[in-house]
Amino acid sequence: MQIHVVSEGDSLWTIAQNYAIPYQEIAVANQLAEDDNLVLGQSLVVPVSGRFDQLQRGDNIRKVSERNGVSVESLLNMNYLNGAPYLPLGSRLFIPDMLRQKPSIDVGAYVDLQITGAESADEVDRVGEYLTYLQIFSYELNEDGSLTPLNDQEIINVAFENQVVPLMVITNIKDGQFSTELAETVLQSEELQNRLLDEAIAIMEGKGYLGLDFDLEYLGAGLRDRYNELMTKARIILDERGYFLSSALAPQVEPGMPGILYEGHDYAFHGEIADFVFLMTYEWGWTGGPPRAVAPVNEVRRVIEYALSVMPSDKVMLGIPLYGYDWTLPFVDGETRARAIDHQEAIELARNYNAAIEYDDEAQSPFFTYFDEEGLEHEVWFEDARSVQAKFDLVKELDLRGVYYWVLGWDFPQNWLLLQDNFNINKRV
Repeated sequence: MQIHVVSEGDSLWTIAQNYAIPYQEIAVANQLAEDDNLVLGQSLVVPVSGRFDQLQRGDNIRKVSERNGVSVESLLNMNYLNGAPYLPLGSRLFIPDMLRQKPSIDVGAYVDLQITGAESADEVDRVGEYLTYLQIFSYELNEDGSLTPLNDQEIINVAFENQVVPLMVITNIKDGQFSTELAETVLQSEELQNRLLDEAIAIMEGKGYLGLDFDLEYLGAGLRDRYNELMTKARIILDERGYFLSSALAPQVEPGMPGILYEGHDYAFHGEIADFVFLMTYEWGWTGGPPRAVAPVNEVRRVIEYALSVMPSDKVMLGIPLYGYDWTLPFVDGETRARAIDHQEAIELARNYNAAIEYDDEAQSPFFTYFDEEGLEHEVWFEDARSVQAKFDLVKELDLRGVYYWVLGWDFPQNWLLLQDNFNINKRV
């Protein structure tokens, strides 16, 4: 796959001519109708044999070679650059498929049965070839240590049909919100902890789950040690049965980071006790906050680099959102609520309102503004081919275990093509 950013005068036909492929292949890869107008600044994936890598500021031949798993000598030979004194910024280097060495990674995705409902199994079947794990969200904890039942057998069966490991997700959600009080009630009691684990194991064995994923949030510092105790008990029980243990952790960038969301998550301990951790590297831009990138790569890097200071890289799963947000301006703190949208809807909005898509180089994220029929200004931030490629490059650079997605049900066809183009995806069942 090659990423092409639409410029003035581009059409599917002219882009196809530039890459010497039929224009229909570009349309199919990007789920475009042939009569769709392209949007200025829109990124497209172009299905070509091999790929181009453009020299960025601070790049050199060696960095490009490492990024693509190609030797410097091969890179120079294939681009007829032996003896070249230097390459200017923006130079494009071609890397044939036969020379590329793709790393193997694990890939996970959460599926929220309350969001996708009856279509959940179809969503998993559609992208199952790209997944190692499926985190089925969620079994909600009750105050007596029991778990609210979930109608999930069909989706577990579909996971197995696609050689995907189904992970049972346990949350402290009550009435649609993460509850500190609920978590405190259960975690402070040995009896309730044990009941929780007994019930979880019974469900796993009865339905075919192969792993347990804890997503306990807003715990605060007072429950940090209790959460660690629960993870330790779970580790012993799951090891007896050969099951995976994982946890979802809020994005921290330094030790002792203040805030009820962060203080209950002990990065070092979870990195030691769990098989892998899902780092929630998204929601900088969120529905109640001001307009900004949902997963700016500069902030994502800070979280990952801190995590790597206290846990091994082969346990780190980097989180990628499959959605963006549309804010109505002006933003008013406490009042404005952004609307969640996916990639395809973002492109449709830009097309309908004749908006040009811009790109923030620091955040490595696309955005645009438009005025609606009522004259109200909007600001949209979302993920595109360039932004996910930047995150894939970070995974390669830091040698992470892999990536995961929140959440299935959002339409982003380019992501899956680029994922397959960058990595070999592990299957563990």
